[in-house]
Amino acid sequence: MSQSATPTTGPAGQPDHRPDDRPVVFIHTNAKQRLGALVSAHSFRRNARDPDGFEVRLLEAEQSAPLRAAEGRSFLRAGHARRWTMDDLQSFTPLRFAVPDAMRHRGVALVVDPDVFAAGDVGELFARDREGKAIWCRARPGHNGAADYLASSVMLLDCARLSHWRFEPMLEDLFAHRLDYVDLIELRREPRETVGLLETVWNDFDRLAPDTRLLHTTKRRTQPWKTGLPVDFTLRDRGFGPIPAAVVRPFLRLWTARARYKPHPDPRQETFFFALLAECLDEGSVTRAEVEHGITERHIRPDALELADRCRGKLPRPHAPAAAA
Repeated sequence: MSQSATPTTGPAGQPDHRPDDRPVVFIHTNAKQRLGALVSAHSFRRNARDPDGFEVRLLEAEQSAPLRAAEGRSFLRAGHARRWTMDDLQSFTPLRFAVPDAMRHRGVALVVDPDVFAAGDVGELFARDREGKAIWCRARPGHNGAADYLASSVMLLDCARLSHWRFEPMLEDLFAHRLDYVDLIELRREPRETVGLLETVWNDFDRLAPDTRLLHTTKRRTQPWKTGLPVDFTLRDRGFGPIPAAVVRPFLRLWTARARYKPHPDPRQETFFFALLAECLDEGSVTRAEVEHGITERHIRPDALELADRCRGKLPRPHAPAAAA
């Protein structure tokens, strides 16, 4: 993997240097989703007109000392107490709020989930007028029952305007039950006048179309690199209508113990991912040994290498010069 995609870490386990003033794409991840993050990093570089105009870095949960230290602590999610575990599929999510610290609260950064892949040029996003707002993200009205839901899975951040985002105090508030996880992740504490709304194509939920800029394979159970594996994520602990969460919880655990990841309903998105993976293998940003290790750990479907071979060359190179007449 190229050096630009690898964070250096300070005492808190977060990047602590700014080598220049270029924007930075941060992909936050953990070991279970690391292959997706590496493929995501490649997608941002391959689809940019100027891949040297920004950096790409990974933020890895296992390298975050504050997250590791929280193992087993209680936190609130929508008012229900849960235990923090680094083994959860999405244990990386608090790291999106570590980005301003990583940038020393200056400059522009984009933070994305590890299942977000560039299908367009991120330079267009960095070049846009931010209109003095601190955060740009996509609205998702009605998701999880929230009329004003904001998706923080893709955020364009003006880090100088986020001086109140201090990662370790945020975590302490979370685990001291002073801050609910839902309020944090849905940006409910942020003044709405400081939040701009991205077009849907910059966080396109399981939709790959000609105008898609950032494809987000957001439905966990259909992530293309996990098809057929046992489900390893934690379901939201909530009731159904008048049935309280305490009654539902045993059935959710039984479902999780038996469920498996399903094929993505759009075969083109599976091809898109594995064609990108083939390019990573060819250029050396992902090694066969890394894929084989992920297969052994059951983070990656066992036929991943075969699918990469089958999908090799099925993506056009972007920004190719026009053919001579």
